[in-house]
Amino acid sequence: MTNVALYLNPEAFNTKGPALMGRQSAGEGFLRGYLRHARSEDIHFWNVADRPVAELDAFVQAIGAIDRPVKWIARHDRLGLGDAGSVHMASPRLAREAWARRSIRASNRYGISGITHTTASSDVTDMLADMMTAPLEPWDFLICTSQAVRASVDLQLEAVRDDLQIRLGATRLPTPELITIPLGVNVDDFSVSDASRQNWRRELDIPDDAVVVLYVGRFNVRAKMNPAPMAMALQRAVELTGKKIAWVQAGWAGSEALNKTYHDETAAFCPDVIYRVVDGRRADVRFSIWSVGDIFFSLSDNIQETFGLTPVEAMAAGLPNVISDWNGYRDTVRHGVDGYRIATYAPRAGLGEDLAYRAASDWINYDAYVGSASQVTAVDLGEAAQAIADLVASYDLRRTMGQAAQTRARQIFDWSAIIPQYEALWDEMNTRRGRAGPEQAAPRNLARNPRRLDPFHLFGGYPTEWLTATTMVALTPGQSAQSLGPLIRSSLTNHGGALLPSKLEMDRIIECLSRTPKLRVADLTNLFPVERRLFVERGLLWMAKYQIVTILPRSDHIAV
Repeated sequence: MTNVALYLNPEAFNTKGPALMGRQSAGEGFLRGYLRHARSEDIHFWNVADRPVAELDAFVQAIGAIDRPVKWIARHDRLGLGDAGSVHMASPRLAREAWARRSIRASNRYGISGITHTTASSDVTDMLADMMTAPLEPWDFLICTSQAVRASVDLQLEAVRDDLQIRLGATRLPTPELITIPLGVNVDDFSVSDASRQNWRRELDIPDDAVVVLYVGRFNVRAKMNPAPMAMALQRAVELTGKKIAWVQAGWAGSEALNKTYHDETAAFCPDVIYRVVDGRRADVRFSIWSVGDIFFSLSDNIQETFGLTPVEAMAAGLPNVISDWNGYRDTVRHGVDGYRIATYAPRAGLGEDLAYRAASDWINYDAYVGSASQVTAVDLGEAAQAIADLVASYDLRRTMGQAAQTRARQIFDWSAIIPQYEALWDEMNTRRGRAGPEQAAPRNLARNPRRLDPFHLFGGYPTEWLTATTMVALTPGQSAQSLGPLIRSSLTNHGGALLPSKLEMDRIIECLSRTPKLRVADLTNLFPVERRLFVERGLLWMAKYQIVTILPRSDHIAV
């Protein structure tokens, strides 16, 4: 079974922060699922945040138990990723990693997989566009979490391909590899109980005869979902059924002021609905709040959504869904079986060029961009109200659909069913890489990364002279090995240490120059192993900068 190194930046998996995002919930769930269900003998983590291993180990253990050896790969050790075979990233940033990999001539050492979350931001669309010109290999894959987001990624890549072909005459444009694998849940984490249900109803003061409609997610009108249509549909459902409906919203807003505005204005659209709010970031809420619900309700209308994890969490908890027929939601709930998908309507292609231009010009921010698009995305509220009313009116219908939803969640969306899909992908990546054979030598004039050139090449016209193998170097009169101490201790002179030789190496240079009045750079660097000569040569310039040694110029003047 192929191993994989997981790109471990705690930010991508941390659900305990004040601004919890869906990608973090998905990341935490993936990591817990991987720890439970991966078949690899070892677990590899790439410590990209360069945090203490003990701290990261505790962080991971808090998410899930580790029952096999763990191998930590240091941030700077990309060659170490080859021991695992592939690296999996919690974002679609494949292009940058591909360039970094080629910079160390390691394109055949490991494969790269990444995953989409929201794809509407300019940062992410740039990441996707960059894939068309990055040195990606056939053993690199971008995982799309839904059919809808895969179609949008295909469209983005096609637009970039067309531009490169028409504008530049490009003919060799291999398409980055895409695969669709849904997000998952650990179904057992969402078990509900009558005791928890009663506790929540008592805490929220919900009447015994009220049917509870639950929403879980961020309270952000622009960048998540507009609650006004949901409120209108629930108000209509009360009027259709004459029954008590309680709406529990479990989530969080960016500030107290935004939170108050969100709920005050939402509640005004559904005056006959029992309206309750819970802070969804509370540790006791994320998995227990599902017990209070009878129906899950989410009319997503925003292009920031790509998969939508909460409907699957609701399915895992045995709740029927009433959700919008929108992007990844479409892949989860079967209409009329696990719940209802409500029709959505959006402008046709060609009616958003001005919106794209405003965003590209930085005249509006991300929230305004996606929020503007959502303002002209309509959901059939009559259909939504009727779906809610049908479920409110029939306990048997709620139970039947809820049971079907839970069965589907366990069979299709539990990480026990999804982690093997990841492992099959990593196996395929490894197989392709193995067939490719050794990496071919690149042409001498081909930069390892044309976007990140060697600064001493890129800015080679700045200095009077370059240090070369034949440059002569002498020990500055009055200097000795003791002169290094103050320089090494000073914050003014000791930064950039990763580029420099060790003190022992500099001591040896000083010793040699004290015996021989002057030496060529090559004479000094050849005293050291090949892998250290780069550091020694640069170190001579550091020593010259602070008067330990003197560089003897080729000429006596600067040209004017």
